[in-house]
Amino acid sequence: MGSSLSMSMPMARSRSAPALAVLGLLGGLAAPLAQAQAPQQHRIVTLSPSLTEAVCALGHCAELVGTDRYSSWPGTVAKLPKVGGLQDAQIERIVALRPDMVLLGPRSRAGDRLSALGVPVQVFDARTHADLKRMLISVGQSLGESARAAELVARIERELDAAARRVPAHLRGRSVYVEVGVGPTAASAASFIGETVARLGLVNIVPGDMGLFPRVNSEMVVRRGPDLVIGPETTLFNVADRPGWSGMQALRQHQVCQLDADRMDLLSRPGPRLGEAAHMLVDCLLGLPQVLR
Repeated sequence: MGSSLSMSMPMARSRSAPALAVLGLLGGLAAPLAQAQAPQQHRIVTLSPSLTEAVCALGHCAELVGTDRYSSWPGTVAKLPKVGGLQDAQIERIVALRPDMVLLGPRSRAGDRLSALGVPVQVFDARTHADLKRMLISVGQSLGESARAAELVARIERELDAAARRVPAHLRGRSVYVEVGVGPTAASAASFIGETVARLGLVNIVPGDMGLFPRVNSEMVVRRGPDLVIGPETTLFNVADRPGWSGMQALRQHQVCQLDADRMDLLSRPGPRLGEAAHMLVDCLLGLPQVLR
C-alpha cells in the first residue's frame, strides 16, 4: 500500500525526500554521539583503603574489580578480590583482573611493575588535608566526576567546621597526644590527623618537625603531660602500666579516648570520611568526664 501511495503522489515524494535525507544524516550522527556521551565504565583496582573509599564516594563503587586487603568500607567491597597491600601487591592477580585503572599510593612497590606490563597506573599521596583534597579532585577528574568531587571536598570542609563548633569551650586549647600504633607511634602536628585535631582547637604535643607519624619516647610524652590522650584500645588498654604514665594528668582524670578498630580505621584513613572522623573524635571527647582546668 505504501508503494502505490508513493507512486500516485510524486510531488509529495519529491518534497519529503530532502527531509528524509536530513533525518537519515542526523540518525547516522546520533548513534556515535550517544555513544560518546555515555559514561565510561571502568575496571578499577585500588591499593589503599583511602582510594577505595574515594572511588565509592564518587559513585563508582560498582566499577571496582579488586582492592587491597585492608579496604573495608563501604561493606560491599569486602566481597571483592583482594590483591595484597602496599608492600606485597599481587601483580599477577591484578593483571588477571584486566583493570584499566589502578590507583595506588607512592609507597607501593607495584606501580613500576604494573606500568611495565602496560597497566594504567595513577599514583596519589594523601598525607595532609590539602593532599586529600587534591587526591579527591584528581580521582574525580579521572572518573568524569569533577563536579561531584568538588562538592565532596566542600562537604568535608563543612563537616570539619561543624565538628569544631561542637567542641565545648573547656576543651579548646587543651593539649593532646594521639597514638596510632605500637612503638609507641604518634600522629604529629604535621600529619592529617594532627591537622584534624588542630581544627578542633586542640594542641598536639608531638611537633611536626618529628615527621608525620614518628616513633616517640614515652618519657617525652610524660614530660609534656598532655591533657588528653587519644589512640587505639589495642595499645592503650594497659597504658597506666607504662613507666611514669600513671601519674600523668590525662590518666588521673580519665581523659583518655580508647578507639576500637572501626573508629581507629576511620581516624587513620585520609579519605572522604575525614569530616565523619572529626565528629567521631568530638563524640569521644564529649563522653569524657568534665574536669576543671
